[in-house]
Amino acid sequence: MYDPGQLRTFLAVAQTLSFTQAARRLDVRQSTVSQHVRRLEAAAGDRQLFTRDTHSVELTEDGEAMLGFARTILAAHERAAAYFSGTRLRGRLRFGASEDFVLTRLPEILESFRTDHPEVDLELTVELSGTLHERLAAGELDLVLAKRRGGDTHGELVWRSSLAWIGAPQLRIDPERPVPLILFPAPGITRARALEVLEADGRPWRIACTSASLSGLIAAARAGLGVMAHSRGLIPPGLVPVPARAALPELGDVDFVLLHGQGHGRGRGRGSRSTATSDRSPADALADAILAGGDRLHRPADAR
Repeated sequence: MYDPGQLRTFLAVAQTLSFTQAARRLDVRQSTVSQHVRRLEAAAGDRQLFTRDTHSVELTEDGEAMLGFARTILAAHERAAAYFSGTRLRGRLRFGASEDFVLTRLPEILESFRTDHPEVDLELTVELSGTLHERLAAGELDLVLAKRRGGDTHGELVWRSSLAWIGAPQLRIDPERPVPLILFPAPGITRARALEVLEADGRPWRIACTSASLSGLIAAARAGLGVMAHSRGLIPPGLVPVPARAALPELGDVDFVLLHGQGHGRGRGRGSRSTATSDRSPADALADAILAGGDRLHRPADAR
């Protein structure tokens, strides 16, 4: 009843909230994306899955419901394909994830991957996005899930989010004094963006806290030591966006992408997602799992 190809297209649109970005991810035409969504809506009893205008794409209530069904159907489809093909993935997979995903449901995706592929030795590295980029380029990682540097275009887009200044609810920013910043150390991507926009705005700043641990930054922010630049879709509990009256400059958007190491890239076009084939690597399989569950990466671990 529900075509796997159409479901994958639906997930790509749901995660990027863009028909254009979904087409780029899948390496198909935008008209194909629109056609797949229309056919899926027809299969669902002519239920509308997205509301769409010239500026935005949003999931409807039925679209939100379809997310869970789509993930379940695709997971069962891929397990069946692997079982009947007799293909079992083996080998070592060095996977790097940025600190941003510590409090999300990424562990659930990794747990399912380990269950489905017990003969893959998964090595997880959690680091700053900038550090992961460096380690991938040095050949120390096979697959990375991280923020994309400004101006970069490589990588498979998992989802896009606006950045926001966040802090404790009781925090007040004095426009006459330097902005107190809570930052990752260099080469943190949000650190670079925060300093860049403040400098461009001519706004003085000072560093109130530096930590390589997201937990450390959150603790400092909850204590009211300052503000931090963070994905609007990943705001930790106990912190809120800084009010507009603080007049802090806009931080823009950030892309979260999957990047393959040398020798671990996709061997096929993005429009083709055949599973359990002889040329499918552990990195391919984990990338597929992350893309299928990408909407769960900007939801708290306790959200269901």
